[in-house]
Amino acid sequence: MTETSNSSQSSNAYEYSASHIQVLEDHEAIRKRPGMYIGSAGERGLHQMVYEVVGHALDEHLAGHADSVDVTITAEGGIRVSDNGRGLPVEMDDSTGKSALERELTELSFKSEPRVGYRVAGGLSGLGLCVVNALSSRLTVEVHRDGHRWTQEYAKGVPTTALTKNEETDQHGTTIAFLPDADVFETTRYSFATLSERFQELAFLNGGLAVSLTDERPERPVRHHHTDGLRAFVVRLNPYPASLVHSPAIAFESENEDKTILVQVAMQWDTWSPGELHSFANNTRTHEGGTHEEGFRTALTGLVNEYARQQGQLSADDEDITISAVHDGLTAVVSVTLAHPLFEGCTRTRLGNPEANTYVQEAVREHLTHWLDHHPKEATSIIRHILDTPHRHRCR
Repeated sequence: MTETSNSSQSSNAYEYSASHIQVLEDHEAIRKRPGMYIGSAGERGLHQMVYEVVGHALDEHLAGHADSVDVTITAEGGIRVSDNGRGLPVEMDDSTGKSALERELTELSFKSEPRVGYRVAGGLSGLGLCVVNALSSRLTVEVHRDGHRWTQEYAKGVPTTALTKNEETDQHGTTIAFLPDADVFETTRYSFATLSERFQELAFLNGGLAVSLTDERPERPVRHHHTDGLRAFVVRLNPYPASLVHSPAIAFESENEDKTILVQVAMQWDTWSPGELHSFANNTRTHEGGTHEEGFRTALTGLVNEYARQQGQLSADDEDITISAVHDGLTAVVSVTLAHPLFEGCTRTRLGNPEANTYVQEAVREHLTHWLDHHPKEATSIIRHILDTPHRHRCR
């Protein structure tokens, strides 16, 4: 009797057939493994939901079709995001019988190319809206496009109404309102401070874009709009003018010939801080760095050494100035926008594009050489500051 039971258990343990393979609908797959798409089911993932919807508006801005994004934390704890872009497409797809809007909000198909209509795009490779929809207990979308207002509602990623054509309008843009699903997230309470900090970053990174945030829990409006872009970002990061080695901050941008990489840099040395480098790729903060950071550090260190020797501030017998010494007291922001970003990890905290390294080096050498040559007094002060860096910083 015992032998038969053991034999049966052994047979079942190794049994594997088609019946064991679970095929999930797109929204079910996302709800089952939310961390795969937004990093976690905690506070970080909760805020990532907002950034993904705002990411669509940013794509519209980068494509030249939107200059404002309005975000509201609603009284019930949801999020509403409105932009003045072209509006999500609403035409019907004959092959699926679904509207382009519904496909954007429900289909999970990874794309190796930027979405149609966009030269570059951030977010989850075009999956952001679909992921947000699946992880929301309720989502409504309102589109002003093609001379009319269009609306549709969803629950947990599934449409509950048909796409409806409403009154005529000459407006354009998209509004998406969603309520994060309490059955998915550990917390559904948004932090005004966290969102405001991120939106201020986006306003710095996208000069001319206005990003507003309103909290209805009680009402607390704030509007970020920085026409001076990354230079304004560095000014905010360097709060003590008396400690500055030079002013204003150095800032430049460069785009390659085929318009697949745009590099923006702002930098400033001071005497009080150990230095900090903030890097971004397609508006995403790359906390773990990547090829764009490597290109910046390499080009900057090489150029500082060359300039110091040319000006006689470093003799032929002196050792090269180290990367640590060059970056001591340097506050810098490096932002790249790529047509085909290669991020490492689902939360995209490190950039892997080798061409970003190459082009950032080219841009830094070209523009910073020009700046040094045309600002000899400030350039001398910068090299002197670097050479005066304590030995413990130069050798670490």
